Amino acid sequence: MMSKLRLADRANDIVPILGFVAALASFAMPLNPWLVGAILAGAVVAAVHHAEVIAHRVGEPFGTLILALAVTVIEVGLILTLMQAEPEKAQTLARDTVFAAVMVILNLLMGLCLLSGAIRHHEQRFQRTGIGAALATLTVLTVVTLVLPNFTSSVPGPFYSATQLGFVAAVSLILYATFALVQTVRHRDYFLPDGDADGDGEPDAHAAPPSAQRTAISGTLLLASLFAVVLLAKALSPVIGALLADWGAPPAVLGVLIAALILAPEGLAAVRAAKADRLQTSLNLALGSALATIGLTIPAVAILSIFTGLPISLGLDAKSTVLLFLSLIVASQTLANGRTTVLQGAIHLMLFAVYLFTTFVP
Repeated sequence: MMSKLRLADRANDIVPILGFVAALASFAMPLNPWLVGAILAGAVVAAVHHAEVIAHRVGEPFGTLILALAVTVIEVGLILTLMQAEPEKAQTLARDTVFAAVMVILNLLMGLCLLSGAIRHHEQRFQRTGIGAALATLTVLTVVTLVLPNFTSSVPGPFYSATQLGFVAAVSLILYATFALVQTVRHRDYFLPDGDADGDGEPDAHAAPPSAQRTAISGTLLLASLFAVVLLAKALSPVIGALLADWGAPPAVLGVLIAALILAPEGLAAVRAAKADRLQTSLNLALGSALATIGLTIPAVAILSIFTGLPISLGLDAKSTVLLFLSLIVASQTLANGRTTVLQGAIHLMLFAVYLFTTFVP
């Protein structure tokens, strides 16, 4: 058993380096899609492992915040790079990416967490105060950035003027920074599982935390894994896009798949936490990822738009707006009483199925 664990640890240390090298090589030469997919899957597993090592060292909710921030910063870099490389597609790229990420997190990821946790533990509990605050912040951010542009009159269409865009970017950044301060400093206990006195995210855990050296190594390998996930997902996107075109799928489906690939490390970590009866940690990851996606992506895109003159379309169409509001309403009801069952998980998964079906068949 110990030899298998050591072998797994070594694999988790080697795969991020292999993935990082493969990601860099993808810029110079085409790689076999099956090889890219295999390395991508390994990088996702390795990212989860190293995130859990860091979380054990720094405790909750810092561990989940670190993973959410790391993924989002790399995602923002990818969006900005694509916007500058393909200006003709830049107008809706940020909106489509952010909306797809929010729908994946609120419905697919949350549904999987609630369902897998409830199947194993029947009923799970979490702290309503912290999760309610996160959902309220997410509601404001999504409506202000993705819905309100359709109803402003300074510029025709689903656009903000430069002044409006700058203001909304500032609001997004301030809200996310305030939430992060509340989560990590002012009211950290709102985001800890019940009975977690030391803040390690596991009330009954007694294992010694990893050393500072091991934590630093895991931090470096986590970044390498996340870079590999994002860049290899980008390398796979033309292949997936061609496959979807052969199937006659709308272009928006590609955004959903790329968002799911980029969020895979956080998603796997969240599902594992829910199955281990740590639903609080699972929800911290899910909602924290959604908040970071909007709170960091919109300001970065706004700055690029203002200084380069690239027009940015943020307003959703009517169908997407209805699905966004429905997702937020259902999430608020799911998280209202501090306990969940298989029913809530099934509801969120079916809502994601509706979103995915209407993306394929608009």
